[in-house]
Amino acid sequence: QVQLVESGGGLVQAGGSLRLSCAASERTFSSYAMGWFRQAPGKEREFVAAISWNGGNTAYTKSVKGRFTISRDNVKNTVYLQMNSLKPEDTAVYYCAARTTYNSGSIYLNGYEYASWGRGTQVTVSS
Repeated sequence: QVQLVESGGGLVQAGGSLRLSCAASERTFSSYAMGWFRQAPGKEREFVAAISWNGGNTAYTKSVKGRFTISRDNVKNTVYLQMNSLKPEDTAVYYCAARTTYNSGSIYLNGYEYASWGRGTQVTVSS
């Protein structure tokens, strides 16, 4: 399975920005659909954003639409999550996830659809 390593988390004030990165070990990264999920203390893991392996399709949970942008660089084997206008309720551990797919445009919104997960990066937004 592909190895995933997240980075870019940290402490930021409300209204600030962070860019998360997820580096994948797999040379066939371009055939993986990718997703970002998050888990806040005492809450279940939730979907944040997803991107198809060709980068042409994306999806976001309602609470981050217009503030977060998912993108990928298949040459660098990296997927990104640009987070703007951060709110205290965005505080969570953010995880990236990957799964292979034969359909270049497919995106996946559920955690159980992903086979590989990173260890996560902490994002803390202060009010």
